[in-house]
Amino acid sequence: GPDEYLEQLQRLKQAVAVPVIASLNGYTEGGWIDFAKRIDAAGADALELNLYSVATDPGESAEELESRAVAIVGNVVRAVSLPVAVKLSPFHTSLANFALRLEDQGIAGLVLFNRFFEPDVDVDAREVRPHLELSDSRELGLRLRWLALLSGVVRCGLAVSGGVHTAHDALKAVMCGAHAVQVVASLVRGGPPKLAELRDGVSAWLEDNGCASLRQIRGSLDRTRSPDPKTLERVHYMRLLQTYRMDTP
Repeated sequence: GPDEYLEQLQRLKQAVAVPVIASLNGYTEGGWIDFAKRIDAAGADALELNLYSVATDPGESAEELESRAVAIVGNVVRAVSLPVAVKLSPFHTSLANFALRLEDQGIAGLVLFNRFFEPDVDVDAREVRPHLELSDSRELGLRLRWLALLSGVVRCGLAVSGGVHTAHDALKAVMCGAHAVQVVASLVRGGPPKLAELRDGVSAWLEDNGCASLRQIRGSLDRTRSPDPKTLERVHYMRLLQTYRMDTP
């Protein structure tokens, strides 16, 4: 619950030297603001607003839904002294426009993307049941596309969430414009040693390729700098289908 979360946040702040970023998924506008203030007071170094909602009301337009989200984000930003990032869903009619509207509210970063837990169906029991599968590297492609499309368009930081499991996954994200990667599923599977594995793998690649830091490659393949930016769009779809060959044993 909320009180236990705040207590855990305070314990983490006392235990570690690295920044601690809190996450908040609210329901009402008052709830978003009130709990954001409590997280600020508890000592978090930054706050991630998790805009996790499923649009199910057929009477509510995309404009109404997005305007409400933008208003909530703006009010939270003004209510706290913390840097605020917003974790987005990919399901927006014009994601680039929505990102710019959020940036205008003073956010420090965007995180791409939420993973919506999808239901499964037990056909024998005829029941809908909750279902969770951890991400794998195959989910990274959607994130890479939108990182590359937003990098150079927004001024705020960009992070990727979902699909980073190897050093090469992290490097791909940085090349497309990411300033940070989130690796929850990797840590669930591999524990804290996974962090050292990823860090060492990235460092080895940089050294092998004569790069002094990640800054040298960050955004090198985004839409503004890619040698073929059309690969980020739909233009190659038919060519991919026509040239696809199934692997044979």
